[in-house]
Amino acid sequence: MSTTATATGPTASPAAVTESAPTGVRVLAAPGDRHDEILTPAALDFIGALDAAFGRRREDLLKERRRRQDRLVAGTPLDFSVATAAVRADPHWRVAPPAPGLTDRRVEITGPPDRRMTVHALNSGARVWMADFEDATAPTWDNVIGGQLNLLDAIERRIDFTTPEGKEYRLGTDLATIMVRPRGWHLLEEHLEIAGRPVPASLVDFGLYFFHCARRQIAAGHGPYFYLPKLENHYEARLWNDVFLLAQELLGIPRGTVRATVLIETVTAACEMEEILYELREHSAGLNAGRWDYLFSLIRTFGHRTDFQLPDRAKVTMTAPFMRAYTELLVRTCHKRGAHAIGGMAAHVPSKDAEANAAALATVRLDKEREAEDGFDGSWVAHPALVPGCREVFDAVLGDRPHQLDRTRDDVEVRAADLLAVRRTSGPPTPEGIRANVAVALRYFDAWLRGHGAVALYGLMEDAATAEIARVQLWQWLRHRRTDPDTLRGVIDQECAALATERPDARVAEARAILERGALERELPAFFTPDAYTRHLVRRPEAQA
Repeated sequence: MSTTATATGPTASPAAVTESAPTGVRVLAAPGDRHDEILTPAALDFIGALDAAFGRRREDLLKERRRRQDRLVAGTPLDFSVATAAVRADPHWRVAPPAPGLTDRRVEITGPPDRRMTVHALNSGARVWMADFEDATAPTWDNVIGGQLNLLDAIERRIDFTTPEGKEYRLGTDLATIMVRPRGWHLLEEHLEIAGRPVPASLVDFGLYFFHCARRQIAAGHGPYFYLPKLENHYEARLWNDVFLLAQELLGIPRGTVRATVLIETVTAACEMEEILYELREHSAGLNAGRWDYLFSLIRTFGHRTDFQLPDRAKVTMTAPFMRAYTELLVRTCHKRGAHAIGGMAAHVPSKDAEANAAALATVRLDKEREAEDGFDGSWVAHPALVPGCREVFDAVLGDRPHQLDRTRDDVEVRAADLLAVRRTSGPPTPEGIRANVAVALRYFDAWLRGHGAVALYGLMEDAATAEIARVQLWQWLRHRRTDPDTLRGVIDQECAALATERPDARVAEARAILERGALERELPAFFTPDAYTRHLVRRPEAQA
């Protein structure tokens, strides 16, 4: 089929889309079941229009990321910007009011948009489901397009799921509001090409969902809602805001219909929370404490420094002073501007061991109690079984109120230095901590290579953020001689042998290669995903013509 022709879609305003010059989007993947329902000519033209408008800006912002990182490595201090002080000082501006379906967010569930998770998450009793194309999805082409199909089917209420044992699951009546997390600005979708180059993955995930589902969601009483990952500054938030403006214009959707919650999961973004809200203010749905990626960002940004050495991953909890500063600043910032503050992930997976399960649920409850008492308006869970406990905690604090935006936390005063005060938490790794990082990273990479982005490991639902923390800690410990290459390779040998025994189908050699490139090289790769995706997940048969 031609991927550049125009077509009239049931939810599009095709005249607006096709007024632009031909975009020449080519599909570099074999046709899959029902893929043609998503990869319509009009949908591809819509993505092409977004790329034509914003592709160059995205590249410029990624270059600025690298320049800023170089300045931080050279010793430039990280602080709140003087240039944007007026935005922070202005007491008058507020974000848009909550959109339909986003007023009460006391429990949110996250997970990949595969068919099983889609049904379970929507039926879970959570108020919101974050359908995650990013850290919880291994970006195979089937997963990317299959996820879009599942969202479309869910909105059309024609999705169901049957277990191998024959048990059927269908959508109920009280469903969670859908929010979609596209992949970050740094990633590419190499199965779509324009003028010989791949298309930004963020625009693919956003564009396909918006094109097919925005009007459907509005008709259902909600709207096109998103979570935005991995932002490093307010200029990247401004870029997203401009994407929203153009997308709404192209499809004839009223300005301000889109809503987006930004994950504050980089240390540089933590110094620009108010500026990020300001840039997105007519489309903002608050901020989220993406705490695992935040730890990853802290190590990735300052891992070269001897005063930023963190101990075993399990020992860095949310009660660490620098993590308390981060979460309290987030709540204060959001409520000052009328925005929801959403807490972090509870990743425990229910166990058949009753004693272990009770201990895990008690830990989750303490975490959620701290968040609710700190002023968060809701929080994340990774498994439907955790929804009732999280809801009970927030019910006890909120009562009949949908949120606690009135709790402005004027008592909180956080300096940039507080966000970076890791010394009280620092310490050397233990042999058990080194082994745990190797074990989790290897098993996650193996699962990711086999198409799974959310994986139950050692009682926790892990995604790419965990693997990222594990491998950057290993890199940091090697750099500062907390361990040595021979010792680390010996642990890797042992864990590779154990993985091969556990799973005869494991892709051990490839998983090991990803770990070694991400942890043992002299220069630390910013993310494992771009290189691993290109090497291992991209499949390019002849382009569709």
